[in-house]
Amino acid sequence: MQHSDQPRRRGQRTDQQLTVQAPAQLMAFLIDKLPHKNRNNIKSLLSNKQILVDGRVYTQFNHPLQPGQIVTVAGNRAPETTQYRGLTILYEDPHLIVINKQAGLLSMGTSKERDRTAYSMLSDFTKKEDPKNKIFIIHRLDRETSGVMMFARSEKVQKLMQESWNDTTKQRTYVALVEGVPEPPADTITSYLRESKALIVYSSQNPEYGQLAVTNYTVLKAANGYALLHLELETGRKNQIRVHMQDIGHPIAGDSKYGATSDPIGRLGLHAEMLAFEHPITGEAMRFDAPVPKSFLSVLKQSE
Repeated sequence: MQHSDQPRRRGQRTDQQLTVQAPAQLMAFLIDKLPHKNRNNIKSLLSNKQILVDGRVYTQFNHPLQPGQIVTVAGNRAPETTQYRGLTILYEDPHLIVINKQAGLLSMGTSKERDRTAYSMLSDFTKKEDPKNKIFIIHRLDRETSGVMMFARSEKVQKLMQESWNDTTKQRTYVALVEGVPEPPADTITSYLRESKALIVYSSQNPEYGQLAVTNYTVLKAANGYALLHLELETGRKNQIRVHMQDIGHPIAGDSKYGATSDPIGRLGLHAEMLAFEHPITGEAMRFDAPVPKSFLSVLKQSE
């Protein structure tokens, strides 16, 4: 059966079918075949799941194509099958899944809650593709922290990422809404952290006390008794930012566990904004962003 590069009707808009003539990466192929669309238009088509290869949706721009395959540009957005309540899949390939996790969702199960976790949702998502598929946690975000988080699709990739985390993670930035305005407006906080049996993390200046933790902060904006901070981590210890903000007397808004007395947004004011790393298999530079939640910014709005 001959496929022509002709539009085909589906719903109100038209699907376009394109035949692959030579090996190429998906993005390069689409740029070549859709000259009327720019790179951002094509990225939108990919993220809206409007690009299918041999009938299956692909969202990664570097997916390899082989001659004879049929690429369909769907006229309508696909129904949201990978939008789970509490997370959005930002990227997936055979090795990794990167998500934007909402506040309130556990990274993985506890003895009390096993079902509604990022881990269980993604496990369910990958098993729909193939019942043998599994996922593996690389790092965690606290339940009340939102933002960029990454999972591995094999034990090998999980091990590669965890063992080389400090070398392969190029940048990991957070934003925090804190009580008061830190002075100076930019500084580095260094201490040693240890977790108690009651699961509270304590900070000390004694190197024998616990694990080294280093947090760099910069004040981005301040108003109404709160400040928005940009935070860059040199280490990734449990509750590190939360404890360090308490250490300097500016706890994270909504964080009663670590000294906050206010809760202006009804959640912890901490968000994993950006993660940049080297892909463990391809070596490619990867970067994922999750925009600052609007609720953080609304607290800092000046009244007219």
